[in-house]
Amino acid sequence: MNKAKHLMQRGTDFLGCETAILCGAMSWISERHLVSAMSNAGAFGVIACGAMTPELLDTEIAETKKRTDKPFGVNLITMHPDLMKLIDICGKHEVGHIVLAGGLPPKGSIEAIKETGAKLICFAPAMALAKKFIRSGVDALVIEGMEAGGHIGPVATGVLAQEMLPQIAQDIPVFVAGGIGRGEAIASYLEMGAAGVQLGTRFVCAHECIAHENFKKAFIKGNARDAVASVQIDPRLPVIPVRALKNKGTEEFTAKQREVANMLDAGEVDMQAAQLEIEHFWAGALKRAVIDGDVENGSLMAGQSVGMVTEEQSVAEIIAELMQQAEAALAGQKAA
Repeated sequence: MNKAKHLMQRGTDFLGCETAILCGAMSWISERHLVSAMSNAGAFGVIACGAMTPELLDTEIAETKKRTDKPFGVNLITMHPDLMKLIDICGKHEVGHIVLAGGLPPKGSIEAIKETGAKLICFAPAMALAKKFIRSGVDALVIEGMEAGGHIGPVATGVLAQEMLPQIAQDIPVFVAGGIGRGEAIASYLEMGAAGVQLGTRFVCAHECIAHENFKKAFIKGNARDAVASVQIDPRLPVIPVRALKNKGTEEFTAKQREVANMLDAGEVDMQAAQLEIEHFWAGALKRAVIDGDVENGSLMAGQSVGMVTEEQSVAEIIAELMQQAEAALAGQKAA
């Protein structure tokens, strides 16, 4: 067995796949085609539920199952008003792994997920939260640094990995995410104790990804400096920053924040409704870019690894390339 596969054994055993690479859940992108392609290529696809209704998620899981008989997961956001119904849908389809993203899980949600028999994966952007999750019975963690695309935390991946892996990787499988674009980085996190990794940006330009040609072209053209984090303009509105390629849509988000802050002032919405308003904005802006190809006004969520996306490839080619690079690094050789 090669060394990279050996170091990933804990992750592959946990996920039930051959290669412990999770595909980051990207709204509109991580749907039936990319998810099934990831799982069919031996990695682990994750459906991005995002703002989907329970009915839409029901269809998406069923359609993914038609395209693969391999394991895949579903990513749910904690602030979704129908979270419990979405968990029921996952239970109905016997989804093996549920990923919870976007803050602390609401009361009863962890228990509800456990009752479906699914393994639960949560995002832990800080040590205190990681330990809290472990006590709550979460089965695995993703530690994601600020280099990632989409919603991000404040700390870099390398710092989180150094701080957290030595302390918690013994207790629970930990997957590292954020800014990973090559196999050498995967190798280093595996050696530090990670069970595997999660990549999103690298798979946007996969042949099997349904993103619009304009969206893919923007990624191939983009570099690390173009992927900037959104700015919070009102301290009362705790908006999680989002990393995306800079365009007109970035400015539109600033205007949207002002509008929602004014609604809060006027008492028209409470804090949860305000945050949901922001989520719906992102869902719409992403759809404009990903599906309609409006790369000027839509949202181009991308991680800083975007500069390492240089061509369209199949999912299988991307995974093979990453694993070859990781293997060469672990063997002390230079990858092609």
